[in-house]
Amino acid sequence: MEAEIDADTTSSKVSLTIIGFVAFTFIAYVSIGLSLAVLPVFIHQKLGFSAIVAGIVISLQYITTFLCRMFAGNMVDKRGPKPAVTVGMAAFTVSGVMMLFAWLLRDTPLISLGVLIITRLITGIGEGFVGSSPINWAIFATSDEHTAKAISFNGIASYGGIAVGAPLGVIISNSFGLGAISLLIAMLAFGGFLYAKNKTALQGSSKAPRQGFLQVLRKVSPYGIAMGLGGLGFGTISTFITLYYMALKWQGAVLCLSAFSSMFILGRLLFSKAINKYGGMKTTLVCLSVEVVGLLVLWLAPAPYLAVIGAGIAGLGFSLVFPALGVEAVKLVPASNKGAALSGYSLFIDMSLGLTGPLVGFVASQFGLMYIFPFSMAMVVIGLGIVVCLYRAPSKSPPVGETF
Repeated sequence: MEAEIDADTTSSKVSLTIIGFVAFTFIAYVSIGLSLAVLPVFIHQKLGFSAIVAGIVISLQYITTFLCRMFAGNMVDKRGPKPAVTVGMAAFTVSGVMMLFAWLLRDTPLISLGVLIITRLITGIGEGFVGSSPINWAIFATSDEHTAKAISFNGIASYGGIAVGAPLGVIISNSFGLGAISLLIAMLAFGGFLYAKNKTALQGSSKAPRQGFLQVLRKVSPYGIAMGLGGLGFGTISTFITLYYMALKWQGAVLCLSAFSSMFILGRLLFSKAINKYGGMKTTLVCLSVEVVGLLVLWLAPAPYLAVIGAGIAGLGFSLVFPALGVEAVKLVPASNKGAALSGYSLFIDMSLGLTGPLVGFVASQFGLMYIFPFSMAMVVIGLGIVVCLYRAPSKSPPVGETF
């Protein structure tokens, strides 16, 4: 009995320690979410530019996020996660200030748009440097055996941050305008910057020779591609569910998003131990299969409530895909490349979410909205096939003593 109590206490301490670091991820994604739903409206209605221009400006963030992942990973491996997180929080602070200038210049649309373009690029820098850095920080503060929990909690923080930030941004925008959102982002991120400055700097102790980022990226890419294909289900639901409901003349599209997000978070909280117990590959095989079932239910649903159930099943299925494949991916490189491995692996979720809009939008425009879920389901099935091949392939682990 005492042993069980000690184990529970230790587990709670580990969880609290990890939460203390993934709080940076939550701050980052609340900052992103605050402007996510209101900037397109501001660009289209207040500045008078087309919806296409608004979409391009919002998507610019992914460019610098993609580019900065490599630098962040190398920084984590060489100097530890603290400098990377500090740079990220500083970038979010600057982006809030720049957005305020864009709002103040709203009577000169071209200049305001130019400032917003810079703002989005700086936001991408912030996301790129924060990214997976808190995961590494949390692992250094606990141990490598808690990698799956750190990745899972970080995912909850990111999706939870968007879930909190997006509706809050709409409420604040309707009441006070974009200027108030800008100030909130700047203050929130600056608070994160001060918090990071006061946290203890930690660094990996491995003396193994470091591999180049591209070499690391090549090793983790099959896992990242499979994970990215799984992410297309989430991207399709989050981006197109409203249009899908409108096409079917249904009400309550937001319930699908809520069901997906709720079951996603619940799955990570309830089943995070499955990765350590059954292994990342077996867990992924089950999870992607469940996601396929969810997308199938959503596609064939004759009524809105069944679509909500399908979205919930899909969210539950996707919940552990990122951490499960992430744990397996980082096993392929020496411990001295942990930061680069996580950063390289995370690139694929950026690409997945960035490509979902144009890719699924093309399917919708060419074949109709009724085909978006069978298409995304087919992509998840391909991802499942890649995982099956990886599972059957001979194990290629780094030399003994250099694993996590």
